[in-house]
Amino acid sequence: MEPLEPLDAAMITAELLADPLHTAALLILSPPPEAGPDYVDELYRQALTDPADLDTRFRRHPHAGVDTAGLWLWRNDDRVDMRKHLRRCTLPAGTDRAGLWRLIGELHGEPLDRSRPMWLAYVIDGLADGAFAFYIKVHHSVIDGVAGLKMITDALTPDPTRRSMRPLYAARHSTDESRWRSRGGIPNPLGLARDGLDLARHVALGELSTVVSSLRSRTALPSFGAPYTRFNGRLGRERAVTGATWAKSRIRAIQQAAGVTGNDVVTTVVAGVLRAWLDARGELPSLSLVAICPVTVRSRDGNGAEDGHGNLFGLQLCSLGTNLADPAKRLAHVHRVMARAKGQVSSRGANATTLLLAPSIVPTVLLPALPVAPRLRRAYNVSLSNIPGPSSEMYWNGARLEEIYPVSVAIDGQALNVTVCSYADRVAFGYVSGREVMPDIESVVPLTESALTELEAAVGV
Repeated sequence: MEPLEPLDAAMITAELLADPLHTAALLILSPPPEAGPDYVDELYRQALTDPADLDTRFRRHPHAGVDTAGLWLWRNDDRVDMRKHLRRCTLPAGTDRAGLWRLIGELHGEPLDRSRPMWLAYVIDGLADGAFAFYIKVHHSVIDGVAGLKMITDALTPDPTRRSMRPLYAARHSTDESRWRSRGGIPNPLGLARDGLDLARHVALGELSTVVSSLRSRTALPSFGAPYTRFNGRLGRERAVTGATWAKSRIRAIQQAAGVTGNDVVTTVVAGVLRAWLDARGELPSLSLVAICPVTVRSRDGNGAEDGHGNLFGLQLCSLGTNLADPAKRLAHVHRVMARAKGQVSSRGANATTLLLAPSIVPTVLLPALPVAPRLRRAYNVSLSNIPGPSSEMYWNGARLEEIYPVSVAIDGQALNVTVCSYADRVAFGYVSGREVMPDIESVVPLTESALTELEAAVGV
């Protein structure tokens, strides 16, 4: 059995007290020209009986007990019953995208069974345009968004004529087994001690760095620098999910005109959406909203050694500048904040950065569980991340990937998650919240277009 890394173990433990912590992706595909009326049914039957080896991350589940001295370890399952992990859904004939999003919201609210490998996939057809969808959710302790999108990309091909391709969750590399092979037994206490001392050193240096930065930089945030908003309340039982895509060329044009990064642009667009949505309800605070942002420390090429880690990211608090009416000034503010966040995570390491934020994160997500939750300032309001997807048009067994949407984690106290994903010449914005928190979540799609248009005008595009 293999020990869970500190961040992964924290996620498993936190889920005992909070909402499900799985992340997901929705792929919308169009059948190949030769597809018959039973095309999706045949895909599903083949997937149930495909002899391809599963990626090792999809053959294990977390375990803690007397035999592990209370530590969370990965337990490998030699045989996985695919009928418990792959399901089939058919929407009523002619269902539009809004109907698909309602179904995804229902599926996303269901927790994963931790007694078996923590993933579940659905093959969905019945869409009005003849397309079908593939929705897959995986516990965040198993894989993070960047690694998950890489896994999906590796399973696809730019060749529309290629057939006999393996499932998305199949093992891809000949070195997969050696990279994930269990070391067996409970880990060496001396090794854990060395790891703990190294982590403590990074935390101590990081704390000192934070104090110095707070004295020198306007971008540094106090532990509870975010105003209370409805996103800091309870999520509720029902999920609300939506998303849409925009041309990547629009993001690049703003990026080049303002001399910032693409991530700065999409973050500022989301800030504009939140400002407009709250303002329309008379709930826009005078203080800026704050996002908790996963900042990946994976390299851009995603080398094989990094695949051995379920999660390789740190967390940073990023002021969104929602108190700034001028979109150009908001973009400049976000650029400064995000540059500092990336530098901190890179220098400290993912686990150390996350531990530094623990005193801020824990009250934010636990206070809503109280019978009467105090409406006090919190550490942050929303979760926001940006994930690179395939850079060219992709296919799977001749089916063309039309759109890909991230469907990430929303929990009590952090009841809105926005994840952006690039694909070919377009960018998808995925919004996840609670139906009680955002009963009209569909309204953020036109607000995203408005925020993007305003930013284009502000920088002279």
